[in-house]
Amino acid sequence: MLEPMSEGLQLHRTTLDNGMRVVVNPDATSPGVAVNIWYQVGSADEEVGRFGFAHLFEHLMFSGTTSGIASSEHLATVESVGGSANASTSFDRTNYYETVPAGALELALWLEAERLAHLAVTEENLATQREVVKEEKRQRYDNTPYGDLLDLLLDGRFGETHPYGHPTIGSVPDLDAACLDDVTAFHSTWYRPDNAVLVISGCVEADEGLVLAEKYLGAAPTATGDLPTRIQGPVRHDNPRVVVERPVPRTAVTRSWATPPITDPDNLAVAMAIDAIGSGMSSRLIRTLERERHLVDGIAMNDFGLSRGSSAALVSAHLKPGVSEEELTGAVDEIIAQFAASGPREAELERARAQVERDWLESLAVVDERADLLNMHETLLGDANLVNTHLDRVRAITADQVTEAANRWLSPEQASTVVHKEVA
Repeated sequence: MLEPMSEGLQLHRTTLDNGMRVVVNPDATSPGVAVNIWYQVGSADEEVGRFGFAHLFEHLMFSGTTSGIASSEHLATVESVGGSANASTSFDRTNYYETVPAGALELALWLEAERLAHLAVTEENLATQREVVKEEKRQRYDNTPYGDLLDLLLDGRFGETHPYGHPTIGSVPDLDAACLDDVTAFHSTWYRPDNAVLVISGCVEADEGLVLAEKYLGAAPTATGDLPTRIQGPVRHDNPRVVVERPVPRTAVTRSWATPPITDPDNLAVAMAIDAIGSGMSSRLIRTLERERHLVDGIAMNDFGLSRGSSAALVSAHLKPGVSEEELTGAVDEIIAQFAASGPREAELERARAQVERDWLESLAVVDERADLLNMHETLLGDANLVNTHLDRVRAITADQVTEAANRWLSPEQASTVVHKEVA
């Protein structure tokens, strides 16, 4: 039976016999319907020597099935009915999603069920998708200015032994060394119904969504054995400073801090501090360092939004010619210290709240983004209904909480630094 969850967005939740959790969000105002599946496996779950496997499967999942769906046919089939499909890999999850006309919901669920139960993990598909991933790495990271920033940042912030210590794109040597047995083992370990959450959002009745979820995804075999224990990993505390010389357009400086994970109540207060300090044209960093002192061509502050033991905040800036790293980091530290000493002004806090509310409501208004938010809350926080109370929690954050968060989490002593020094 579907369990009604609360007022706000209409949400109904159930767990299928094979362990897959299902959340249905009926919305008669939507012309279409979004199907969104999160498998709780990402780069943080990769063993040493297997870096890149989670992202590799993002590609392999479109390579066809042993039941007769050809390579690339999944995408072509969805597009043939006027829909769209895609996938993405992060540290904590891999998601797959379709947005289709309401009449094609059953088709989308059938496609997801087929690749869950009958994915064609073959030598040919492995060889093909391995080269696709390697080419993606060359284009997006190896041959791009600042392309190694994420690698340096994650190692400096978390350390190589931490689950978050390497980027999702993976390692070419690890991918080259992977054999079919390695890849098949990764798939059978993580791609199982009890490690997945299905969200159906849009033009669908709650009961219809349940019936179709049971018909298609409920037919996937129940997995045997327990899921692996997810390790947290030690947070790095030596806060290194790494300087690399690269042929980049401008010298760039990135400062990072360990912050509470999204599962921690302090996360929202830190997020509000970050918004007030460095998000938006009127924030302190942008107003002071870019618009008034002209030290940078661009600067921004944000948080990774990670869930496993720790997250990370970062300030990234491209320096104007003649500006030194020391001048920039000193100015950033001074602004954050002033904020931590006096707290946010009421106007800053109101602006941060308004910005969060605007972004949140804009995401909820788009059916595929709403489905993804629901899945994130169900998968990583354990309760999709938290979407309905998120803004209440944001509005309840006080100036004192934001001040305390800035003092606790964003001090200069806790920052690590990566510098890309411009060379001819």
